[in-house]
Amino acid sequence: METTTQLNTLLAPRFLFRFSLPVKRKTPVWGKTSLGESYRLTDLAALDAGTANQEPSFADVRMAWDTDGVAISLAVTGKGQALWCRESRIEESDGLVVWIDTRATHNIHRASKFCHSFAFLPAGGGRKSDEPLADQLLINRARENARPVRPRELQVTSKIKKTGYELSAFIPAVALGGYDPANHRSLGFTYAVYDRELGLATFATGPTFPFQEDPSCWATLELVD
Repeated sequence: METTTQLNTLLAPRFLFRFSLPVKRKTPVWGKTSLGESYRLTDLAALDAGTANQEPSFADVRMAWDTDGVAISLAVTGKGQALWCRESRIEESDGLVVWIDTRATHNIHRASKFCHSFAFLPAGGGRKSDEPLADQLLINRARENARPVRPRELQVTSKIKKTGYELSAFIPAVALGGYDPANHRSLGFTYAVYDRELGLATFATGPTFPFQEDPSCWATLELVD
């Protein structure tokens, strides 16, 4: 009989590393073509496999950049229940939340005006609550908030399937204060995929650390051609 041993550790293995990963350029970054396999972000949470900090694996997250902004796609699989998305309760809904620091300043613990958080839901918008929606979120304990985005600056599309959904989002450069790929080729970045049925999938650090508000918990993304 095979047995599985779970490694008990106070610190998630991901905490022991400072991650820096490449993100490829795509021109145009937002359009009809989807993000292929080469744009997939490494599943850093896999490093926690076999520990008490292990997260479920159900999300495929991809990202691309251009001078116009950044595009992010998400594919969620393995669902057996309907989505739970509410425009009035975005932070409790199924969907994707990203955090971006356009200055990649990892030695601060409170967000600056260059730090942004955006939520993208596959449903919950529109009169029938069946349309995707996007919104900006405030970062708790921020020293200074980023500029509020204007209506329709953020863009999002989605496709609901029997066992999950696909979501594509675009964050234009105008919504990212300090976004300047010509002079700053690094971004601080992390994400969280929330799902009431499947659980939580995170990027740089998991829920044992305050990644929702602390930029030092975020990874670095290198914008490459």
